[in-house]
Amino acid sequence: MRLATILLFAAGAAWTQPRYDMLLKQGHVIDPANRIDGVMDIAVSNGKIARVAANIPVAEARKVIDAKGLYVTPGLIDLHAHVFGYSGSLLPDDSALPAGTTTIVDAGGAGWRTFDEMLERVIRPSKTRVLSLINIVGRGMVGQSFEDNVEDMNSEKTAAKIMERRAHIVGIKTAHFGGYGWTAIDRAIAAGNLAKVPVMVDDKIFVGTGRTSKEKLLSKLRPGDLHTHVFNDRQLEIVDRYTGKVQPYIAEARARGVLFDLGHGGGSFLWPVATKAMGQGFFPDTISTDLHASSILMAESDMPNCISKMLNLGMPLQAAILRSTVSPAKAIARYPELGTLSAGAIADIAVFRLKKGVFAFKDAWQHKHLGEQKLECVLTVRAGEEVFDLEGRGYPEWDKAGNYEVIR
Repeated sequence: MRLATILLFAAGAAWTQPRYDMLLKQGHVIDPANRIDGVMDIAVSNGKIARVAANIPVAEARKVIDAKGLYVTPGLIDLHAHVFGYSGSLLPDDSALPAGTTTIVDAGGAGWRTFDEMLERVIRPSKTRVLSLINIVGRGMVGQSFEDNVEDMNSEKTAAKIMERRAHIVGIKTAHFGGYGWTAIDRAIAAGNLAKVPVMVDDKIFVGTGRTSKEKLLSKLRPGDLHTHVFNDRQLEIVDRYTGKVQPYIAEARARGVLFDLGHGGGSFLWPVATKAMGQGFFPDTISTDLHASSILMAESDMPNCISKMLNLGMPLQAAILRSTVSPAKAIARYPELGTLSAGAIADIAVFRLKKGVFAFKDAWQHKHLGEQKLECVLTVRAGEEVFDLEGRGYPEWDKAGNYEVIR
């Protein structure tokens, strides 16, 4: 009888324990993967999404965060950032997490010679999920003299490093090649074929290089390869300089499966190109920042600002979130592992306020464009842990009596 009473009491106590570690309450959830676009609650348990539903009881969670009036999305995925090798590299936890970005892809900082150093120095210590597009140049993105060295562009060794480190390397980057001809792109694509991964390109199209955008897109790049810096006419001539129209071969390349990535950066987003292209209905397939020391302040190329610029050029918010979550996850073959709020997925969550008013946005040439919408990150959750909280929404509240009180 006594044992039965103890078991009954224990069962009752267990029943009253909260089921969830965290509950984000009454936010407007945009989860393109699951076709959710409306006010919902999100419950998190053991670092994963436990449930997405309307009106989850607050008593079922240890911590409740009020998200009313805010937008809640999967953690953003930045396909083009710089956190290793490049002289302007940034610490990912300092630059990505305050922007609602839980996954970044370093675009070419490391090559096959230096990737293991990046793994130990950047990837493993970071709370941000850091992946890599490995450079076709063995030494990585460490200056023009190295990046022009075709002798250090080894397809076989690049592919071998990818296959050794598939958990962290998701593709190949070729960039900044100032020589003549197609060597850099050809060797990157050869490595991509060996390792079965995509290639990201930001190759120059200057006169005298022996390269053109049309040949690159229609004869060189494969379905699934990405051309970044889509709104910069030094890497990609998307808009005809004489007619102002999107080049006909751009649509042909997209039909072939070539992807076009924003790659804003400090020199690669120009209002004259972006306004013309988007005005003709040509939106980038993925939104990325090319975030580095020269783009984070003046050009303000973090993910919320890049999305804001897209919104003010006519892209709906839902489409921008798709291009910042599901689309980049698919581009690097990490969907549905990443980019969703599905039950069981890792709890990478971003919470935003969409501000209305008059805001100044700048391009890479420091020209100003006024817009009426601006996205601001309020809260970032990475694997169930609050890693950025602009307004202290998840913090205990200090009352006048000097006691802490958990916000419910």
